Amino acid sequence: MKLLFKLAWRNVLRNKRRTVLSGIAVGIGLASLMFVDGLYVGMLESMIRTATDTFLGQGQVHAQGFRDTLEVDKTINNSEAFIKSLETEKLVSDFSPRTVSFGMLSSALGVNSVLLYGIEPDTERHISMIDEAVRQGNYLMSPGTGQILIGSKTAETLEVEAGDRLVLTMAQAGTGELSQDMFRVAGIFHMGIREIDSGMAFINIKQAQELLALDRDVHEISLKFNDINDAGDRSLGFWGKYSEQDNEALGWKDLVPQLDSVIGMTDISNLIITSLVFAIVAVIIMNTLFMSLYERMFEFGVLRAVGTRPVNMALIIFFEATSLSLLSIIIGLGIGYVFMYIFSVYGINYKGIEFAGVTITELIYPVVRPRQFTVFPVLIFIFSFIAAIYPAVFAAKLTPGRAMQKSM
Repeated sequence: MKLLFKLAWRNVLRNKRRTVLSGIAVGIGLASLMFVDGLYVGMLESMIRTATDTFLGQGQVHAQGFRDTLEVDKTINNSEAFIKSLETEKLVSDFSPRTVSFGMLSSALGVNSVLLYGIEPDTERHISMIDEAVRQGNYLMSPGTGQILIGSKTAETLEVEAGDRLVLTMAQAGTGELSQDMFRVAGIFHMGIREIDSGMAFINIKQAQELLALDRDVHEISLKFNDINDAGDRSLGFWGKYSEQDNEALGWKDLVPQLDSVIGMTDISNLIITSLVFAIVAVIIMNTLFMSLYERMFEFGVLRAVGTRPVNMALIIFFEATSLSLLSIIIGLGIGYVFMYIFSVYGINYKGIEFAGVTITELIYPVVRPRQFTVFPVLIFIFSFIAAIYPAVFAAKLTPGRAMQKSM
């Protein structure tokens, strides 16, 4: 057995150029698998962070049907009891109540409709990135009143800056009567997401409740979990517990269903790409083995003539495939590690691209996972071994006369 392996290794090194080129080709296939897998994971994690941390939250509680109509009257039933319960909820790290309503902002030079959120400034800091996105002026003070945060696009439309005054008009719950108040622009934020920068504004929740005649009711409670995986687990008992009394509690997978669909599509795409790469690897290995076999047809004939058994002939081919795959794996791991390291430091700039309802606002960094350096190389080795079956069977069936005749 040792002699057969030594013979196979010498055969692999006989044509060094072909061996190196084949090793590089298979290695690039392995490196591409590692990089694509890391990029997929990094992109999905970035999209989930962007969707949940920007403003949405990892989960939300509403009254049934509120998300479809945004009716001012549809407030969370028994919201005070829900808030007290959330304060002792072990799965939840932070939460923030909100009011949601349509409003009209007017300045001396323009008018702009917005989706107005009443927020609790202190708790909102832990849920969303509104405070970090303020580019001009300051974040809302708590419990300050008469202040408003507007987006950069809204500020351009109204031609206002921080410190200027705006008139807010909105419809009250129950009666539908219009209520107005004057606000000073505390700050102007820029999220880099067109819908938010041009169509959202924020005021203190207490003043929003007064203007909407809601008393202490709220439309929405945004949630942040200790473990984001819990927020994506639809089977978690948490959702049923807080969906009582004609309310509904939803995680980010239901709040942004298109993103959940993309994750499923990504898994399928990854499987297709992986299968194609493995098929290419198998063809490269098989082609290399056959080329080597035909070059040494006379030697195989001599081996058969001196009594080498067919099984040993096949073993030589399998040992060659093993040697070539191990060399390819070493090359692939080296190339893959270099690319993963470079892009994990510098990232890939997809900022501003909208995909599955989410606008990417940060650099994409490939994520290194153990399976990229364990599972993928093992699969390359297995596929190389499978690819060697046909050449090995061909070599085992050779007869001395046939082999020597083909070599002449």
